[in-house]
Amino acid sequence: MERTLVILKPSAIQRELVGEVISRFERKGLRLCGIKMMQLDDEILSEHYAHIEGRPFFQRLKDAMMITPVIVCCWEGLDAVNVVRTMTGSTNCRNAAPGTIRGDFGISTQENIVHASDSPENAEIELARFFKKNEFFDFKKISFDYLYANDEV
Repeated sequence: MERTLVILKPSAIQRELVGEVISRFERKGLRLCGIKMMQLDDEILSEHYAHIEGRPFFQRLKDAMMITPVIVCCWEGLDAVNVVRTMTGSTNCRNAAPGTIRGDFGISTQENIVHASDSPENAEIELARFFKKNEFFDFKKISFDYLYANDEV
């Protein structure tokens, strides 16, 4: 099983979309392995967004991510990174397909409701950035046998 990080951004918190976003991942069949609310600071955001440090919107994005606490989640399932990325939609919400989280709830590029890891490798790095090992939980979902064919897992 693959794990991935999802951050419910301040735009999701302020617009009271937390339950709706989480329920979409649950209804898809992903398993929630870790969840917590935290206030991000400049240090962790500089590390998290280091790949866009030279961009003109870098500081604005970091400032926006510190307006309220965020909710960080670890989701697990087969091909979880790709499943979550497909469900979240295009980074620019104006281009995101209807039915995706960003397509249904966003109109901005920056205020785009969620962050989702873009590769299994980055998911591992990002999960380690936001969670301690003892903050992940491993349990069998009662519905597990109805989510996958027995030869898929």
